Amino acid sequence: MKINELVGQLTLIGVSGHTLTNDEKKFIVENNISGVVLFGRNVSEPKQIRDLCAEIQSLRHKMADRAPLFIGIDMEGGRVHRLKKPFTQWPPLKNIGDLDAPTVAFHFAHRMGVELMSVGINLDFAPCVDIFTNPKNTVIGDRAVSTDAHQVEKMASALVRGYIKSGILSCAKHFPGHGHTIIDSHEELPVEEATLERLHEIELVPFKKALRSRVDMVMTAHILFKNVDPKWPVTMSPLFLKQMIRDELKYRGLIITDDLDMKAMAKHYDKAEIPVRSLEAGADLLLYCNEPESPPVAIESVSNAVGLGRLQRSELEAIHQKVMDVKKIKLLSPDPRPIEDAMTVIGCDDHQYLADCIRNHKMPEGLSDS
Repeated sequence: MKINELVGQLTLIGVSGHTLTNDEKKFIVENNISGVVLFGRNVSEPKQIRDLCAEIQSLRHKMADRAPLFIGIDMEGGRVHRLKKPFTQWPPLKNIGDLDAPTVAFHFAHRMGVELMSVGINLDFAPCVDIFTNPKNTVIGDRAVSTDAHQVEKMASALVRGYIKSGILSCAKHFPGHGHTIIDSHEELPVEEATLERLHEIELVPFKKALRSRVDMVMTAHILFKNVDPKWPVTMSPLFLKQMIRDELKYRGLIITDDLDMKAMAKHYDKAEIPVRSLEAGADLLLYCNEPESPPVAIESVSNAVGLGRLQRSELEAIHQKVMDVKKIKLLSPDPRPIEDAMTVIGCDDHQYLADCIRNHKMPEGLSDS
């Protein structure tokens, strides 16, 4: 396998519109890209989304690994909700926390996952298991289940299990916790005072539960915890990714970065250095959402780092094998269902009823225990 194809299988990218351009198809195929992330600019109505996912998956037959692609999206409910009607409009996680019912959390995640899977989306960058510990934190706010670590912990497990049952890959974010920051990492690098003791007592509590509940991925936060690792933000910190996630918490799933073009990264580090440093630190997957010029730079710079001996090809091959193992087990039927099948679940009465109950802080009737 060529080095660019090896690195490409560790890279997820954004695309520009409702269909793929010829340049996007060429780039994905030639570089064996691992997956695509969908945003508002990529989605309109169910058939268009289904057809785009089918188009993306059809490329695998021409790619080096012949492997299904991850097709990811941010669907948490509430503000972070890329799919509009007729998809069920799910309320924010805070409403789930207010109900204090893990069974409701399980069905919320399961039914959301079922709708995503029906159009071919196989990865949800959810659940958000941050704890809302700072009232001034507008980035997280009602995206968090609760201000209480143990409440978030309880719901994190139910949410992960719901996503697993739907067949969709889940991703706990933003490790080790974004709930106390004031600064938005989309705009600047947050610097936090939390000690290692505080992280273990509060922020890490729901992450530990999510990891034990077999969440498929964990997403790193672009935050500098100066009392833990004064040099590197989490995404580039071997202390957080290798020592904490792998050695201490014994997590064997995939570690994915948050978008590496966010200003928390881009303002402070060289574009070519960011992906190399992230892989050195222990990340498995590099995420690029919005800047089309960044993935080619990342693939080239990581390839050069291998050539220079800074990164070992054998280590990248081990990550590649881990990614392929996940795809082999989890993406057994990557092509989306016929649109007629999808429309039987998208926005169906059961899903609307559950969403309305959660929105109105009412306990739904007739839910079986998860």
